Amino acid sequence: MIRTPCEYMHWQGLPIIRKELVKIMINDFGLSQKEAAEKIGITPAAASQYLNKKRGKIRIVNDKILLEINFSAEKIIKHGEQVLTYEICRICRILRKHGMLSFTAIR
Repeated sequence: MIRTPCEYMHWQGLPIIRKELVKIMINDFGLSQKEAAEKIGITPAAASQYLNKKRGKIRIVNDKILLEINFSAEKIIKHGEQVLTYEICRICRILRKHGMLSFTAIR
């Protein structure tokens, strides 16, 4: 079965993005785990799993990408749900541009 890029993103990319958003919101912006979870629309238990490396196991080490995720985290904290989808899609495009999410191997 051939998967669309968005399907692949849902299963592979979204956990990576959520993990980084949770980490940045807690470490850089001082939010609690519960507050960070609420900002990105997940449960506190899911946030805990991201922080404890049980979900989103791939690590982003590219400083430019992390800076973009930090920018998105700040916008999500300030503007909430109204920018969440846009910012997640924006990060996805950045990850794809840098070759971090390859869709061609999915079948």
